[in-house]
Formats: sequence, structure tokens, C-alpha cells
Amino acid sequence: MANIKSAKKRILVTQTRTARNKSIRSAVKTSIRKVEAAVAAKDQAAAQTALKNAVSTISKATSKGVYHKNTASRKISRLSKAVNNMA
Repeated sequence: MANIKSAKKRILVTQTRTARNKSIRSAVKTSIRKVEAAVAAKDQAAAQTALKNAVSTISKATSKGVYHKNTASRKISRLSKAVNNMA
């Protein structure tokens, strides 16, 4: 364990950020799974709704710095492509 006051604070701040990022990443993964499940079930309406929610979740994660913008774009692109290829 750190002895210096600033080092102790950094440990606490890192723990807080890690927990926040983990929660956000989990939400993104869940929304992606919902889109993939709807695509697998060939449910166009559910897939469109899930895609809209997933894009929103991914964009929020990107704005908070959890994902790089290119990573977010790639995830959104793959999901959109999967939903569009259903039709």
C-alpha cells in the first residue's frame, strides 16, 4: 500500500474510474447482445429498436472516454450492417 498521500488518492480515484468504466462496458456488451439476439431471431422490429438503443449506449460510452471513437464506430458499423442485411 502507498504511503504518500497523493499516491493513496490516485489508488482511490483509479478504483472509482475502473468501476465506472466496467459498468459502462457491461451496459454496452448487453445492448450489443440484444441486437445480435434479435438478428438471430430474424425479428426486424426488435432489431431496429435494439440497434437504436445500442448506438446510444455506445455513443455515451465514447463521450465518457471508455471507448476510442474508432472502436465505437466499428461496433456501430458491424451492428448496423447485421441489421441491414436482415432485410
